[in-house]
Amino acid sequence: DYKGQKLAEQIFQGIILVSAVIGFIYGYITEQFGWTVYIVMAGFALSCLLTLPPWPMYRRNPLKWLPVQESGTEEKKAADRKPKRHSKT
Repeated sequence: DYKGQKLAEQIFQGIILVSAVIGFIYGYITEQFGWTVYIVMAGFALSCLLTLPPWPMYRRNPLKWLPVQESGTEEKKAADRKPKRHSKT
């Protein structure tokens, strides 16, 4: 559902943004770029864990599909058609 996709995208971007800011600040204070990378990677892993599986919170508004049509009527229509012949000019 579209609302669930929007929620998952917002959660994903929020976690990535917060982890990037925290990682940058912590890496700047400790003067080690490695910590920045580790914190951003941990935020990415957390966001993937929260957004990739089909959790029930993302499936609250299911889409309504059209009803199934009978396939017999389509086969009859296809059989009634005559193939077009191309003339040589």
